[in-house]
Amino acid sequence: MPDDVTGTGDGFVELIEADQLWDGEMEAFDVGDAEVLVLKVDGQIRAYDGICPHQSSSLVEGELDRGVLTCRAHEWQFDALTGDGVNPKGVSLAPHDVQVSGGMICVRLRSKASAGARPR
Repeated sequence: MPDDVTGTGDGFVELIEADQLWDGEMEAFDVGDAEVLVLKVDGQIRAYDGICPHQSSSLVEGELDRGVLTCRAHEWQFDALTGDGVNPKGVSLAPHDVQVSGGMICVRLRSKASAGARPR
């Protein structure tokens, strides 16, 4: 993956070629000051803050199995397609806008300003 990931001019930042992220896989990227988790489940691509809301562990170090993302630290679980908490309920992952453009997965942060991206 290139270190010189670029923006698309509409606030989206190119992260990875779409065909490099397979179904059931996830990757983390530094976008500005944020860690962004990009995952693909059932052919659908999602992007979330890459840090667990519980105790700030990196979610990419967890497990993605059958659409459920499990944090490695204390096994909090999230629905990978919605970001909603499975265990415990009532918590959720912060989503980011994601699109595929020109064969690239692109993300626009909702909560933090992006100043470029680089793979983790």
